[in-house]
Amino acid sequence: MKIAIVEDEPKLAALLSDYLQKENYQTLLYADGSDALESFQQAMPDLILLDLMLPGTDGMAICKAVRQTSDVPIIMTTAKVEEIDRLLGLELGADDYICKPYSPREVVARVKAVLRRIESPTPDSNNDGKFILEEQQAMVKIGDQSCTLTHVELGLLKTMVSHPGRIYNRQQLMRHIYPDNRIVSDRTIDSHVKKLRHKIKALDADNEYIHSVYGIGYKFEESA
Repeated sequence: MKIAIVEDEPKLAALLSDYLQKENYQTLLYADGSDALESFQQAMPDLILLDLMLPGTDGMAICKAVRQTSDVPIIMTTAKVEEIDRLLGLELGADDYICKPYSPREVVARVKAVLRRIESPTPDSNNDGKFILEEQQAMVKIGDQSCTLTHVELGLLKTMVSHPGRIYNRQQLMRHIYPDNRIVSDRTIDSHVKKLRHKIKALDADNEYIHSVYGIGYKFEESA
């Protein structure tokens, strides 16, 4: 699988490339945001490691542009640790983020975790009804309509679908999708749920699947 490393620090980019190649990934290195964005359509990477601060076009703009045409997994890397930067990156469609300084081994582990969601072509349906979650393909199907999910959206939906009707508060959802216990605001969870609802609504505008429970959290429940 091909990993695009968009990083303007040459030594760091080379180090990440070495670690990923040792795990049998092919790597594509880009030091300039504009060059990376132009080549993605032809190169078709399986995952993008995207630095936030880049010459040419910055990581936020690249993430937004890629998401207009592709659901390729994106892991953002940044030295800016303010919560708003993390939130903005995830709202634009990033699947995960890693704060600098980081260990190359941590990056490899995150890459494996994200790609593990899409490696197997075998569908895994949650039930025999019209709403089907194909976990290994990171996809939801309703009737003959389907949509792909980001890594975080898949984690959220998988958690709620596993126990229909059970109410999950935001802290419980955070623990399921961020097992490393990172600090994430309630707004981040709400943002992901909003995007997930929007995708599902595009497949079935007549029914609600993810329900808000005022003052508590969210639950998955199909309409009767």
